[in-house]
Amino acid sequence: QVQLVESGGGLVQAGGSLRLSCAASGRTFSSYVMGWFRQAVGKEREFVAAILRTSGATYYADSVKGRFTISRDNAKNTVALQMNSLKPEDTAVYYCAAGRAVSSVYHTGEYDYWGQGTQVTVSS
Repeated sequence: QVQLVESGGGLVQAGGSLRLSCAASGRTFSSYVMGWFRQAVGKEREFVAAILRTSGATYYADSVKGRFTISRDNAKNTVALQMNSLKPEDTAVYYCAAGRAVSSVYHTGEYDYWGQGTQVTVSS
């Protein structure tokens, strides 16, 4: 019912910036909590950031606070993740997710739909 298409991943050197975008279609975008997760090779998928429906309240993992910013444009059905001061530890596949009845924004199981993932590689 909801398709998520991500873009913006790539290779960047440490200290640089990238902006990931996620375009949603198929349902009323504003009714979904949106989140970004990432998964490094050999590790479990972990929470990065989330943004609530119309309030726009945001949540961040401690590891990215002050460096990453999540935003959404309900009129355009998009959510973005601005990543600044990137570190090699940020290297991972980043996933956009949408949830209809999210009780905890931090857990993957709370989300109903997922994007295909986009690779972010930060070189030393």
